[in-house]
Amino acid sequence: MKLMIVEDDLLLAREIGRLCEKWGFEALCLKRFDAVDLACRQCRPDLVLMDINLPSYDGFYWCSKIRETSHVPVLFLSSRDQNADKVMAMVSGGDDYVEKPFDPELLLVKIRALLRRSYEYVQSDREAVAENLIYDRGQGQLVYRGEILIEMTKSENKVFSLLADHRGKVVTRDTLMQQLWNTDDYVTDASLTVLVSRLRAKIHEGTGGNVDCIRTKKGQGYYLP
Repeated sequence: MKLMIVEDDLLLAREIGRLCEKWGFEALCLKRFDAVDLACRQCRPDLVLMDINLPSYDGFYWCSKIRETSHVPVLFLSSRDQNADKVMAMVSGGDDYVEKPFDPELLLVKIRALLRRSYEYVQSDREAVAENLIYDRGQGQLVYRGEILIEMTKSENKVFSLLADHRGKVVTRDTLMQQLWNTDDYVTDASLTVLVSRLRAKIHEGTGGNVDCIRTKKGQGYYLP
């Protein structure tokens, strides 16, 4: 999972980044602090580590801006230990608070607990379907390398969902068409071919040609290896 570190002490930010990578996370340390909310939208982290004392605007401000467009969990890191600051952290949309200097083990426990609370249910709808490719059933998306989104139409998601349910086995064309008919999407044999071809093209383009996960069994149907 990807963590975005918003800390203007770049030496400390790098140290936190090294710790996060040691624990198996991907860490991104911001070097500019004039558009933290935009950076969050662009890199789509799974968790934000947010300092309070930042140039121009403080962490409370940026957390509230992030909350306008995202539910990403925010863990505040600060040397400020006043109860009022902890209250402000929660009021601005933060999820937890760790005081500096912090014990690395405590930080790890806080990060893992926050990720578990935030994603335990959501992750049950996610599964790996190829190298670096995650299928999010609920959102109808494929996520490549944790950041590139491949949006599927309603019909494409139905087809991909059925293939994922029977991974390693061929799903016949008749079964796929029946699945679409059952949900009021009437398709012909020819339009199913077009639908699958379009979905393959999306995956090919979205992954830079690195993933080809929908295979054809000639004369029978399709499958995910």
